[in-house]
Amino acid sequence: MEAKAQLSDVPTMGGEDAPDAVYDARTLGIPKMVVFGFQHMFAMFGATILVPILTGLSVSATLLFAGLGTLLFHLVSKGRVPAFLGSSFAFLAGYFAIAPNGETELLPYACLGVACAGALYLLLSLLFKVFGANRVMRFFPPVVTGPIVIAIGLILAPSAVNNCSSNWLVAIIAIGTIIVCNIWGKGMIKIIPILMGVIVSYFASVLLGEVDFSGVASAAWIGLPIDWDRTVFGLASIGMDTGLAITAIITIMPIALASMIEHIGDISAISSTTNRNFIASPGLHRTLLGDGLATILASLFGAPANTTYGENTGVLALTKVFDPRVVRLAACFAVVFSFCPKFAALIGSMPSSVVGGVSIILYGMIAGVGVRNLIENQVDFEQGRNVIIAAVVLGLAIGIAYSTAGAIVIPVGDTTVSLTGLAVGSLAGILLNAFLPGMQNYKVEKTAPNSSEGWPL
Repeated sequence: MEAKAQLSDVPTMGGEDAPDAVYDARTLGIPKMVVFGFQHMFAMFGATILVPILTGLSVSATLLFAGLGTLLFHLVSKGRVPAFLGSSFAFLAGYFAIAPNGETELLPYACLGVACAGALYLLLSLLFKVFGANRVMRFFPPVVTGPIVIAIGLILAPSAVNNCSSNWLVAIIAIGTIIVCNIWGKGMIKIIPILMGVIVSYFASVLLGEVDFSGVASAAWIGLPIDWDRTVFGLASIGMDTGLAITAIITIMPIALASMIEHIGDISAISSTTNRNFIASPGLHRTLLGDGLATILASLFGAPANTTYGENTGVLALTKVFDPRVVRLAACFAVVFSFCPKFAALIGSMPSSVVGGVSIILYGMIAGVGVRNLIENQVDFEQGRNVIIAAVVLGLAIGIAYSTAGAIVIPVGDTTVSLTGLAVGSLAGILLNAFLPGMQNYKVEKTAPNSSEGWPL
């Protein structure tokens, strides 16, 4: 059968298929395939729509390009990898640096920076193809990427607290729901704690009379998900601010370092879960290429950057249905939902306290992922070089972010370029790792622990 033919030339991790696994979902019948597809869509749903809620980007465009980006990823990776691409949280700090209050006129510049960051995926993909993964990853070891991820979470945390301040009761309900679902939840509930936190706290807000449904009532049922004026292409019609464009590019591009490392970890986790070595075939160069192209496409049309989703890896582990067709069905469902403005208006009516409560957990988890990265890779902090690298990254990233200016402003001709703390800290860490004595070889593992409770960056 076709699915078997596609997967048969992918080397297994343990020499045979995973026990009780389904590699061809067609054997289950169309109705079950549809159900599994919806399950994958809802697994990514809570986290994916939270990014446009936080940043001011379009919910409809986000869903559209999550679906299209996933389909593009599957096309580039030969349809072999059962991965779903949703909104990346790693770039939130970049969006907030350029458009701190979700300003409509500034968001296209942030999207331009994210599109350029996506180009780094293409470059890394080429380097992997030419030089191999181990040589390239020497320049992005955990001692650099770990502190970068930690800094992202810590820089974002104050915005979550500010949102919570509008109604701490609702925020606490959101936090409590996420904790209960993640720790004590069973089955699908354990896989979608973010979505459950949003639903329960949103319902509490409705009971407290804090939700205005007037926008939902006036919204159309069917409409186009893309607003041309909110895309990167729309900058051409109003005249681009060159200095702001350069600032956005320099600020946001380094963030791709963290998201690319996350991508490699996710592909390793999917490989381990499905007992298929996707690092070897179709190869990291193809999966990175697909992820990068999806991110560029989404950003140009005003949607968030894409990334492979750990939640959907958890669904794979839960259901043991490993056929990529099911994930492509979920992508198609996301595209369909994107054409419903009434649905987007419902999401837009969500109170800030709901967003704040969910974000406290989420941003803390981002920092926690960075800590876990350091621990799991056994970074030795008895070595002076490692202490210096981590200290410089964290000191610059957090210190500049909370300084009076909030950035380093550099005059360039008739304009100025602002460098955020995250950009400066990331570049400093890479340079220190390259030039300080003791740079180590990096080994990309062919296997990885089963990441059944992944959180997206």
